[in-house]
Amino acid sequence: MTAVPYGASGAAPYDASGYRVDVLSRADELPDADWAQLAPADDPMWSRALFSAMEHSSIGPDDYAYLAVRRGGRTVAVLPLCLFRALRLDDIVGPRERRLLAPLRRFLPRLLRVPMLFCGNLLGEGHVLAAGGRPPEEVCRLLVAAVLGFARRERLGTVVFKDFAPAALDPLRPALEAAGFFFVPSLPDTELRLGHASFEEYVASLPPKPRRNARSKIRKFRAFGGGGLRLEVLDEFSCLLPQMLALYRQVMEHADQTLDLLDASFLAAVHAQDGLSRRLVACFEGERLVAFLLCFFAGSGATGARIGLDYRIAHEARLYHNVHYEAIRLALASGSGHIRFAQTTYEPKLELGCVLVEQWHAMTHVRPLPRAVLRRLLPPALTAALAAALGPDAAGDAAGDAAGAAPSTATSTATSTSTSSSTAAGAPTGPSGGPDQERFPHATR
Repeated sequence: MTAVPYGASGAAPYDASGYRVDVLSRADELPDADWAQLAPADDPMWSRALFSAMEHSSIGPDDYAYLAVRRGGRTVAVLPLCLFRALRLDDIVGPRERRLLAPLRRFLPRLLRVPMLFCGNLLGEGHVLAAGGRPPEEVCRLLVAAVLGFARRERLGTVVFKDFAPAALDPLRPALEAAGFFFVPSLPDTELRLGHASFEEYVASLPPKPRRNARSKIRKFRAFGGGGLRLEVLDEFSCLLPQMLALYRQVMEHADQTLDLLDASFLAAVHAQDGLSRRLVACFEGERLVAFLLCFFAGSGATGARIGLDYRIAHEARLYHNVHYEAIRLALASGSGHIRFAQTTYEPKLELGCVLVEQWHAMTHVRPLPRAVLRRLLPPALTAALAAALGPDAAGDAAGDAAGAAPSTATSTATSTSTSSSTAAGAPTGPSGGPDQERFPHATR
């Protein structure tokens, strides 16, 4: 699959403007300078080293590919692809749908395995990598045609441009609509905008109830077990990888949906990769790891990407909030302008001061009849799932126009769900469960 012209799948490898689409099998087949020029500088989830770590692990996809658009020997756009040859539908739907599918899983499990092609970033927000962040119209048209040709060649019926913000999806929209794609809302990302001089200033900027809750959770953490917990920020954590995996699996056992599932090889590759700026927020009870938050950094951006918790003490010790507080301290100390905490578990993230970042899927099927069925069934189902994930207080703004219409950049991509005015730091009031209520994550990625 290395450097195969798209024409090998049955279409012309060039268009009238002289563009060519090559199919690459690994991220490192692109020159370092090309990836650095095209990837978003402030999104650590688009580090090429992170894509290499995915390729060297077994976190879900059966294979990876990259569509590289070139002109005159210069790479002008790149779209990563993840190939799932038998994705289990009951792993990616919500609890209600999983209960309805339970008889099929028991008696006809093969019917629940669907070949799917995901375009974008399995672990983060979707983009087409392009200079300036916006590929030209002819490149978008060629990429969409190449994606569908690739899907047909690989016998992957369902095609998804996954978790694209409206601004990233906007240049692709004409080509996607012309090719029969439809748009459905995906779970929003969460982003905390920084700029505070210190963690204490950040806490003081929160609205009254979240501020009281934050201080209460910090006190309870410090008092737990007679002060037997400690937080550390680590560069070297290879000896902790087995404990990290065990804590991460505890979180995933409580997950509503799982598209990816990190494994030991991924964590080892992340730790070993050069060029990947990562730190581990680690919480210890004595010498035992009881919680962690794996953080990545790039430019002015940071991401708290994956969490692990010891549910034996997680609630009483307020582990979830306190590893996030430590990640915020770390991001502030690193000079980051924002930190993202990914999808799901919205109530505590709103309490942290996060805003919701609107995201969409563009979907189709390569055959007309399944495409018509998906177009009819998926938009209302995913809109309902989005509302359930967000809860009644947060769902209105994020899913208000999510009835299957195309997203628009006229809609704000960072939606505050506050019922009162935000603080200067952009923190919404958000729903709050009170100082003694600890929420736990329900992962989807």
